[in-house]
Order: sequence, then C-alpha cells, then structure tokens
Amino acid sequence: MKTRLTPPFTPDQAAALARAALSDTLAAAAAARGATRRVIVLDGDPGPWLPPGFEVIPQRGDGLEERLAAAFDDVADPAFLVGMDTPQVTPALLDRGLRAVAHGGTAFGAALDGGWWCIGLQPGSSSVFDGVPMSTDDTGEIQLARMHAMGMTPAILRPLLDVDTHEDALAVAGAAPESRFAATLAEATIEQEIAA
Repeated sequence: MKTRLTPPFTPDQAAALARAALSDTLAAAAAARGATRRVIVLDGDPGPWLPPGFEVIPQRGDGLEERLAAAFDDVADPAFLVGMDTPQVTPALLDRGLRAVAHGGTAFGAALDGGWWCIGLQPGSSSVFDGVPMSTDDTGEIQLARMHAMGMTPAILRPLLDVDTHEDALAVAGAAPESRFAATLAEATIEQEIAA
C-alpha cells in the first residue's frame, strides 16, 4: 500500500492503487520485446495478480540498498530493474534500457522526485548501491554519480514521475489515461466524492 496516499484515500483505496500500478508495470514488462527473462523479486507469496512467464525470486536483505544489491546478485545475469511506482512506463521505454544491458552496458532512469525509476546493471556490479542513501531528494543524483565513479556510462532513459502523493497519482493517471492505474484512481476519486 502507498501510505503517502492516505489521506486523501482510504487504506483499501491506496492498496488498490498500488495493485493497479503493479499490474500496469507487469503488463509493460510482459510486452517488452527485449526481455529474455522476466523476474519479480518478492517479499511474500505471489498471488493471482502475477501474469504467466514471470520467475519469482524471494526478496532478501535489510533496507532498500541491501535488497537491491541482493536482487541483482540473485538474478546473476545482466538485469534491468524497474519499480512498481511508475505505471505509465511503456514496453518501448523498457526495451531501450534492456537493449543497453543486453549489449554489455548499463542503464539509468531518474525519477522526477529526485530518486530513480529504473537501473540496468551487468553481473558483479551490485556494489553500485553501497553507500547510496535511499529515498532522499538526491538519491538519483548520487546513484548516477556512483555509477560513473565505478566506470559505468549508462544509457539515460527519460525521467518519469513516480507515484508518491495524490498529486503524483493525478499526473501519472493523466499521462496514462488507458491504464488500470487511471481507472482505479477514477473509481477511488468517485468513492471519495460520494463519501464526502
């Protein structure tokens, strides 16, 4: 659940928005042509929301920095990671990052709030997360600088807004009006108006 969406939304509505964002992201990943393996790193058990064709790897590690490093180590192949907070992501955008990684490179996409929404790495480079503060206004800048300091020249993908607040949700739904996320946001907004 996206706790920063409560209020204005109820916890159930925020959870529905998170499920919709995940569903849209998984659909984009499933449609990306450049992916030869689709992996979801998960804390818990997959449910009926997981589409076919995805491998599940248990999430491990304390704190986001350790969990990210462990995910890349556990995949043990060139990998391109995207979170679930950017339901407006498209298969074409994912394919750009996947191409960079498939050709021995790296990739990076900044989030407009100062973080990042995707990162692509080669095996053995998970130390790129060491010492990078997570969930700060300059996480993305520091992460990109760390990549450069380690000799990486990532393909830069266009920045995206990730969903952290109600205003973010409105903007992302506007950018992807046909998404499940937009439909779920519209339903939650109507419920809020009726309850008021």
